[in-house]
Amino acid sequence: MKLRVLGVLSLLCVLTVVMVSNAILTSVSRELTQELQINRVAALNRFAQLAYDTALDGDSGQLQREMDRYSALYAEGVLIRLQHATFRSGGLNEERADVRDAVNRANLNLSDTTLAPLRPFGAGTVVVSRSFGSANQVLGEAVLEVNLDAARQKLRERWFVVGLAALVLGAVLLLSAERVTRWVLRPVQRLNSAVTEFETKGRTGQLPADGPPELRELSRSFSAMAQTVSKSIDSQRQLIADTSHQLRNPVGALRLRIDLLQLSLQTTGEQAAAAQVLTELERVEEILDGVLKLAAAEHRAFEDSARGEPAADSRASEVLIDPFPVLQEEIERARPAALRAGASIVLGRKPDPPLQLACSSSELAQMVGELVTNAIKYAPRAHIAVGIHCAAGAVNLTIEDDGPGLSSLERAAATTRFWRSPQHRQIRGNGLGMTIVDKLAGANGARLLLTGVSPHGLRARIEFPRPAIPAHQESDA
Repeated sequence: MKLRVLGVLSLLCVLTVVMVSNAILTSVSRELTQELQINRVAALNRFAQLAYDTALDGDSGQLQREMDRYSALYAEGVLIRLQHATFRSGGLNEERADVRDAVNRANLNLSDTTLAPLRPFGAGTVVVSRSFGSANQVLGEAVLEVNLDAARQKLRERWFVVGLAALVLGAVLLLSAERVTRWVLRPVQRLNSAVTEFETKGRTGQLPADGPPELRELSRSFSAMAQTVSKSIDSQRQLIADTSHQLRNPVGALRLRIDLLQLSLQTTGEQAAAAQVLTELERVEEILDGVLKLAAAEHRAFEDSARGEPAADSRASEVLIDPFPVLQEEIERARPAALRAGASIVLGRKPDPPLQLACSSSELAQMVGELVTNAIKYAPRAHIAVGIHCAAGAVNLTIEDDGPGLSSLERAAATTRFWRSPQHRQIRGNGLGMTIVDKLAGANGARLLLTGVSPHGLRARIEFPRPAIPAHQESDA
């Protein structure tokens, strides 16, 4: 943006300098032309008067002396043609085409005393002419050669001065344009960076109030808005966590009372009704547990983004874990539930050499547990395969089943809060498991990818960036 604005301002500056310089140079040329024309027409008129006197009294001595003196002084030729004689000085004669034309026009009583505007470069001379005589008779013609070299030299000097001044003015204007552009766009660039930071991290720092008044006010307004929104987000997140946590106590007390109530019920119908109440209470507990886990996962993801994107060379200093023992522990924990659901769960071979991840072991266990639980719950009697391997500079952790799977549209919506597939409406759940995994994966620099399995099934893949191995570990290897 700075280059575009600066380019437009620079173009305007250049056009301004060119227009001003052109106006000045045109004025200078016109001024020098008029000055030269006035002087030469005055000389031509004097020679015409002397020639008129010569035509009357026949004495040409003074006319010839004046002509010779003028030619010697200005290096310009003079030609006077009378009816009975022609006088010349400075080597000017009628053999030149321009002189002959000037004499003929003057003989027709047409005066050529106007000079064309001077140009700084060129060569040659021009002639001016007029006739002289009485009111009803032309007695002769006077032609004066005008040497333009001196005037051109003076014009070139003026052009040099104006050109030098134009360069200085252009440099000053371009420097001013650069300063003005920087002054105007600095708040815009800071505001753009703040918007990007706020979008990715959920908060931003206080913007300095500088630049034009309108942009200063905009920066203050954005800072105030960002602080308000950040506080609102923090308050909402804290409210969810606090509410979920506080509800656990009355829910626990309610469960205890229902248990006591079941002991005092006599009929089978009353006991069945109490069992239904207990089932709904367990569902509420599951939702509360899911909301608490989601709030923790979102807070973890927010903290990670607030620290900014880690540099590539800083991953080597992170705590690295071997993920395979975590997978083994979660598989053993989930195996009884898989047997009850009629599903089989298999862990792939341990990588050799062992792989390492820059990830929290507790959060990795939570992600694997959620995905395995989902596979057992929504793909009963399915074959579940869990494995980890390297591919294309990444470490992929996969949980795959051959159950009914999800459509492409359902896979795209699976990480939405409280989303559940229509085919799973009859299965108890809260629709937060995939959302929690997605948030925790992002907090650990990974991403959750859901794909289909042929001919049917679902593959959940957590793709971790492969961490850099410290130099001392490489040397040990």
